[in-house]
Amino acid sequence: MDDRERALDAAHDLATRFLHTLDERPVWPRADIDEMLTAFGGPLPESETDAAAVVVEMAERADHGLVAIAGGRFFGFVIGATHPAALAADWLVSAWDQNSGSSLLTPATVAMERVAGQWMLELLALPASASVGFVTGGQLANFTCLAAARNAVYARAGWDIAARGLRGAPALRLVVGADRHGSVDRAARFLGIGRDEMLIVGSDDQGRMRPEELEEALSGDGGPLIVCMQAGEVHTGAFDDFAALIPLAHEHGAWVHVDGAFGLWAAASPVLRRLTTGMADADSWATDAHKTLNVPYDCGMAIVREPADSIAMFRTGGDYLIYSGLDPWDTTPELSRRARGVPAWAALRALGRAGVAALIERLHENALLFADGLSSIDEIEILNDVDYTQVMFRLASDERTRQLGAAILSEGTAAVTGAEWRGRAALRCSMSSWVTTASDIDRTVDAIRGLVRS
Repeated sequence: MDDRERALDAAHDLATRFLHTLDERPVWPRADIDEMLTAFGGPLPESETDAAAVVVEMAERADHGLVAIAGGRFFGFVIGATHPAALAADWLVSAWDQNSGSSLLTPATVAMERVAGQWMLELLALPASASVGFVTGGQLANFTCLAAARNAVYARAGWDIAARGLRGAPALRLVVGADRHGSVDRAARFLGIGRDEMLIVGSDDQGRMRPEELEEALSGDGGPLIVCMQAGEVHTGAFDDFAALIPLAHEHGAWVHVDGAFGLWAAASPVLRRLTTGMADADSWATDAHKTLNVPYDCGMAIVREPADSIAMFRTGGDYLIYSGLDPWDTTPELSRRARGVPAWAALRALGRAGVAALIERLHENALLFADGLSSIDEIEILNDVDYTQVMFRLASDERTRQLGAAILSEGTAAVTGAEWRGRAALRCSMSSWVTTASDIDRTVDAIRGLVRS
């Protein structure tokens, strides 16, 4: 047995042990960053150490600083656990070590990514000819789509960004909803668009963009125009009214982008796809497979209706690089990268159409069950319509709400995260894990009930 085999055997054993602890492990970390820096720090060793010993030491030192995201009671942020097929596939991705930018260089992994993209477009009822670029997550998916959008709307206006840059270019209007996710603003900043330049459209009590206010925002001067909409508001889970909003934006010549980091997947469920009516008429879509699809970090998808718009933005030069149709490096900012789409292929292959739909519907059912349980606790108020996978709640005062949030994390049964909604403190829960059971929800509700009483 060589060093690789011994190290991999150790990693397999430690990973299995970790997964077996999830049911009873405190969900939130038991150590902070300073404690972890102490655990892993110290001078760089002068000599070599056995690889398997390093793996064992790493796992032992990390234990108290690990979050039980892979378990059934992590409801903070929007992060799924990892489907078994996706987890195992991700281990092989690292072992294979394929630089998956070119289909001629690494045809096996690029083929799996391409098929995963095709399957996803079919599941979500998006145009079958769209390009699908695999990026690190929802943030980079939004950036990638908005970069292609900016390039395309300037080209329509007769301005070649690749040749002329942005100095002296016509003003770009970026229209966003008041309750958009912060990753949209961050992506805009990467693209040289500041907050003061964005046109903000008001939203209703669930965070949905108001059509009448969008119409007013679009009534100004012409020129390059991008409108960002949302499938799944991160606090309420609400979906914009795409059937009303997208035709309105297109009437004004806009490129329509949909941030659907976790909500895009509702289209794969016969029960929930009504939330996405009209969404397929947009020009680009961003989503994140380590949320609803439950694949490991990192695996976002940037989807662009016209592949030529992706190529125009991202294809690079270099006479030594080999191009073959629509390669991964034609659809994302990266050249060198791991085959992050392979776990998505494995998850989709294992689940199938019915399994994906059942997973999404189970997440929604869990959200309803959790909201119902919380409603039985005196003083707790549910703040949103539980249309999808998000539950937002609070106590009577901001102070008690924040105290409850801190107490939940300290107690350790589950993890929820704090927020602010319409000027009031809130706690938010995301049902994202395939592992979550009714028992997990009951345990969490019981723990919260005890904390509220105390």
